[in-house]
Amino acid sequence: MSRLDSHLAAALERVTRAGQRRTLRATTLLPGGRIERAGRTMIDFSSNDYLGLVRHPLLAERSAQWAARDGAGSGASRLVTGTSAAHLALEARIAAFKHCEAALIFASGWQANAAVIPALLAAIPGTAVFTDRLIHASMHAGVAMAGVRQHRFRHNDLDHLEALLADKGADAPARLILTESVFSMDGDRADMHRLAAIAERHDAALFVDEAHATGVLGPQGRGLSALVPGKVDLVMGTFSKALGGFGAYVAGSRVLIDYLVNAASGFIFTTAPPPAVLGAVDAALDLLPGMDAERAHLAALGEHLRSGLGGMGLDHGASSTQIVPAMIGAEDAAMALSARLEEAGFLASAIRPPTVPPGTSRLRLALRAGHSHEDIDTLLAAIEAHR
Repeated sequence: MSRLDSHLAAALERVTRAGQRRTLRATTLLPGGRIERAGRTMIDFSSNDYLGLVRHPLLAERSAQWAARDGAGSGASRLVTGTSAAHLALEARIAAFKHCEAALIFASGWQANAAVIPALLAAIPGTAVFTDRLIHASMHAGVAMAGVRQHRFRHNDLDHLEALLADKGADAPARLILTESVFSMDGDRADMHRLAAIAERHDAALFVDEAHATGVLGPQGRGLSALVPGKVDLVMGTFSKALGGFGAYVAGSRVLIDYLVNAASGFIFTTAPPPAVLGAVDAALDLLPGMDAERAHLAALGEHLRSGLGGMGLDHGASSTQIVPAMIGAEDAAMALSARLEEAGFLASAIRPPTVPPGTSRLRLALRAGHSHEDIDTLLAAIEAHR
């Protein structure tokens, strides 16, 4: 028993009383938009396996091939002996995919944001940082680690951003805008064209988190940054969602990537991703350009779901993607509805504070290419029956 246990138990009790305690439950992703939990197969509306690549045989085969060829691990951090020819080749593929000069692989999206942002801010002391208030927690953490104050603009309110840039950024040595292209809890999009124009007008660098757009949106799944080629200074994305694997990337100029190799602590002090992980990403990059039908199907499913939720009077916010929130409001109501849907055979996870603001607890409905329109209809009927 640890000397900390009594204190930790008291903290856990406070979380439990607030209705916010989380637990781990074993699950297995299945094809066709299904999932297995506790021996039951359910229709899965909670996973980020948007294109169904987690169970694609090509990813599994190449992952096994690269592990058999190069071993189970990488042996060290990238700056010691951990960099392989496979790492460098995959980074070149990612850079080409994103139409950037260079790219760098990270172990996770959280690590990438939390390591890259402090490194950037250390390079130019006094940089003014402007953040959409709903950016991912990892981006907020990166700014906090740098000890820099954020100037937060109202969610997707680019008039507010421009006013803040004029007021707070004019005298700064540099300006940095942080946003997501697709927001992970609301499923809405940033206006990339206008963001790029504002950044250019105010001589601000633009950092875009494409975790939920990579593979799904933009030409050939290249993300929404591809709509404004050459206008985004730094793009982060993940391999763990639509690409069906694990890890993350940062893409941008050659100078940027060379700097991060020397300054991003989360990269410098982390063991390199192993061959099996690299093989799965490589296979996913082979598949993505030919998956326009799956991307179109996801878009159609999203429209179908939003129409159905609206028809029963449930707010789905400004969602326009494969992520569709069904706003419930109170935490206990959202949790209870999620539990009733699980009993009925649907995994539709409730999202509550602190992940989302108080009073906005919701079902976060994530669509997968394996879903059918009939799956959406059955989900809508279940929500109507159990809410």
